[in-house]
This record gives sequence, C-alpha cells and structure tokens, in this order.
Amino acid sequence: MNYFEGTVLGLVQGLTEFLPVSSSAHLRITAALAGWDDPGAAFTAVTQIGTETAVLIYFRRDIARIVRAWALSWTRREMRKDTDARVGWLVLLGTIPIGLLGVTLQDAIEGPFRDLRLIATTLVVLGLILGGADWYASKGRPRGRHSLPRPRKTLRDLSVRDGLLYGLAQSAALIPGVSRSGATISGGLLLGYTREAAARYSFLLAMPAVLASGVFELKSIGGDREGGDGEEVSWGPTIVATVVAFATGYAAIAWFLRYISTRSFAPFVLYRVALGLLLLALLAGGAISADAGAAAD
Repeated sequence: MNYFEGTVLGLVQGLTEFLPVSSSAHLRITAALAGWDDPGAAFTAVTQIGTETAVLIYFRRDIARIVRAWALSWTRREMRKDTDARVGWLVLLGTIPIGLLGVTLQDAIEGPFRDLRLIATTLVVLGLILGGADWYASKGRPRGRHSLPRPRKTLRDLSVRDGLLYGLAQSAALIPGVSRSGATISGGLLLGYTREAAARYSFLLAMPAVLASGVFELKSIGGDREGGDGEEVSWGPTIVATVVAFATGYAAIAWFLRYISTRSFAPFVLYRVALGLLLLALLAGGAISADAGAAAD
C-alpha cells in the first residue's frame, strides 16, 4: 500500500463509518475495483481508531458526563438509577457479544467474511432490514381511532434487555457489508427508539469494541502479518489513512445527526441495495472476482 491508496481508503473510511452503509465493505470494494490489494481487517480496525477519536471529541461532554456518573455509581447506590450511569453500564454490557464473537471468529473475519459475494449479499439484506425498521419507526402504533401514536423511546428508557439486544445487533457487523451503525440503528428502531436516540447510542456503543480492536491490531501493521496478496501494510500509509478518517469522520457525524433529525433512512436503503446488486452483477459478469486482491491459497 502506498500513500495515495492510504489517503483514498482513509477518506472512504471516514465518510462511511457512521453512515449505515458499512465502511469495511466500502474499503474492500474500493480496493477491489481499483485493482489494489485488499487492505485487510487489521488495516480497517486501525483506521477506525481515527473515526472513533472523532466520536470521542464530538461527544466529549456526553462521554465525560457518562463516565463520571458510571464511576460514581460504584460507590453511591442512588447513582445507579441515573440515566448516564445506566448508559455507561449498558455500553459495557452491549460490548460483550461482539468481544466474544470477535475473538472466536477472528480467522473468518480476516478470511472468508471478506468474500465479495458475501459482502454484496449483506449489503442488500441489511439494507432491506434497515428500510423495514425505518418504516416501522415512522409508522407509529396508534391504539385507537382517536389515540396518538405510541411515543418513541429515548436513552432515558434504555433497559438491560435493550442494551443486550443492541449489543447482539452490533455483533452482526463483524461481517463486512452489514454495517455497525446500520445494524445497531435498525435494532434500536425495532426496539422502539427514536432515530436520534438509536444513532447516538450506536456511536457510543461502538467505542469500546472499536478502540479495543484497533489497539489489538496495531501489532499487525508493518509486522509479520500481511495484507491481501502477501504485501505488508506499512505504518506510513496507515497513519495517513487514520488521520484522514478522523477529519472526514468528524464531519460525517455532524452531518448525519442533522440529517436523521428530519429525514428517513430511505436514501441509504436504496444506496445499499443498488450497490449490492451492482456488485453481484460485476461478480456474475466476471468483471471482478470474489477474492479480488486477497491472498492466493
């Protein structure tokens, strides 16, 4: 990987990490279409440190408040009923499923899960699930002709059950093409949360798992483990990609939260389905192979 490739892939990572379109799928597809080596799961994990740093800065006040309340809840029983303390505990609870599955499925994540046929399929399937969840959220559930739709939940309503279900939804993002934000936002909408609450909690929930994964994979950059076709992924381009991902990711967060406050996820659904079908067509026509850029066995 050279610096130009690192810059382009960092831009792709930053622009797509927080949108429900799957950044890992876009990194894989971009490299395949450009004829570059598959950057690999390790490169993806490390560059996500940049985008998660953007989350830390953007939500710094919320995070500081949550951490403070969570820390106080260790010694002050009354603080355990505080919304921020509960969110802190449930973020940790929701991280357990993806942590366990990430370790268990590490070989599959770095190998078979990067098959472009699987990525194309998950783009379409999760796109349809997101569309269904968004429709369900916008439809409301009136209980009589003169009654109002049931209010959507906010983070104040977050329960242990919902926190665990959010975590299970997030773990589906171990497959490129699913999308961490897409899976958790879909789960939140189906659980009855507002679009804004589902998105904000999705960003908060991702931080422990993504940062831990990125730090764990630092050893794979410029070392013994290699990229898609046997070439080492070096530190220089990876650092550039991470910095670019941070800058573009910060802008993407601000735009996305403003967007979903007044609009639906329909454009993202259509985009996912169209991209997945296009990728399947390219694969069927032989324009690219399912393992393009990956190491030969």
